[in-house]
Amino acid sequence: MSTLPQALSDYLTMRRALGFKLEREGQLLARFVDYAERLGAEHITLELAVTWATQPIGADRSWHSARLSAVRGFAQYLSTIDEQTQIPPADVLPPGRSQRAVPYLYSDAEIAAVMAATDRIHSPLRAATYATLIGLLAATGMRVGEAIALDRDDVECDMALLTVRDSKFGKSRALPLHPTTVTALVTYARLRNRLCPAPVTPAWFISTTGTRLIYKNVHREFHRLTQQAGLHARSTRCRPRPHDLRHTFAVATLLGWYRDGDDVHTRLPLLSTYLGHAEPSSTYWYLAAAPELLALAAQRLQNSLDRQERP
Repeated sequence: MSTLPQALSDYLTMRRALGFKLEREGQLLARFVDYAERLGAEHITLELAVTWATQPIGADRSWHSARLSAVRGFAQYLSTIDEQTQIPPADVLPPGRSQRAVPYLYSDAEIAAVMAATDRIHSPLRAATYATLIGLLAATGMRVGEAIALDRDDVECDMALLTVRDSKFGKSRALPLHPTTVTALVTYARLRNRLCPAPVTPAWFISTTGTRLIYKNVHREFHRLTQQAGLHARSTRCRPRPHDLRHTFAVATLLGWYRDGDDVHTRLPLLSTYLGHAEPSSTYWYLAAAPELLALAAQRLQNSLDRQERP
């Protein structure tokens, strides 16, 4: 019987005790161990690691490299207790030049269509959960992981405030909520409490069995809802993703500031803090995410230059 599952559990426990979250790495390594188990492999070999890491065929090189990198870290740990473990060299699958996904910027009508598609979900609780979750992501620009990690104590509807705890980069932040968002959350809470009065988790968003939502399941359901809503990929690098609701929120905020004539440069740190970015430079990337933003920025610069040239 393979000892890889127990070794993986020990490895993740040790690394997380040191402060590493390992969310994506944990998911990848669980899949790798399942793959090794199906093949009857009891030790990590270079061939096993590379064969698994290069799936699916045709995926971006950076994705293959990331998969192998996760296995490499696990193999380095395992080699200290299993001399038959082979550690994949760092230069076996170099990442190459990564191509960043192009944000799929949703229109208000598209967001409404995706939320409306939840009406086709048979379970009233599941339908309300996904409709409210999608609405919250669109209204706040939260990360999916942050939203499903919310506990009931984190959402203070009477204060129109929610708290994101220990998020990416180990930061926590408080987010003020629009009255319409508060109304939607209150409505969901009442339905949730009536349909599932004794959940097994303190999570704000729950499944039909009363458990916390699972990240990969949210992505799978969102993909299905976008298809039902009639949304399609705009290119091979621009496909509807739940994370693009965050991009859409950021771009819409910047567009509003430009149109209102606000000083975007001085206000950008506010958006950066709200989104939970480590630094404002991460938020500047959104300036290149939409042609309309670039046009407004260019017009703002041209107006400034015209004023300087006036006698």
